[in-house]
Amino acid sequence: MAKYPHLRQLGRPARLPESPDKAVLETVPNPMPRELYLVRFTAPEFTTLCPMTGQPDFAHLVIDYAPRTKLVESKSLKLFLGSFRNHADFHEACTLAIGQRLAKVLAPRWLRIGGYWYPRGGMPIDVFWQTGQPPKGLWLPDQGVAPYRGRG
Repeated sequence: MAKYPHLRQLGRPARLPESPDKAVLETVPNPMPRELYLVRFTAPEFTTLCPMTGQPDFAHLVIDYAPRTKLVESKSLKLFLGSFRNHADFHEACTLAIGQRLAKVLAPRWLRIGGYWYPRGGMPIDVFWQTGQPPKGLWLPDQGVAPYRGRG
């Protein structure tokens, strides 16, 4: 931890933030800022609350970004995503809030988020957002989440 004294959550007990607005996203320097590469985070058990019923909603999130000078510290990302557990908002708002907050904090070359939401009212809702066109030469694998097929 001596190498990263600015980190306040990694290596220490940290409570789940009360809300996404109160969550702190921490960063570390990119050790290879001149290299073009992709970082992927997958959150297959993301949860939030329906703003109308208060019932839980579930999603499989895939976050891809091509870093510049900063990398997101993964524990802070987990705490940020966990802060949505008691947050009530629509699928679209949650997905975009996550992508836009990461883009603001990281200032990456490029970022995209895929929110693959499980059915609400019998219908799955998938939400996608990106900062623009991916950089030329960036290897961009498929997000790997199959369309929802139910039981069968």
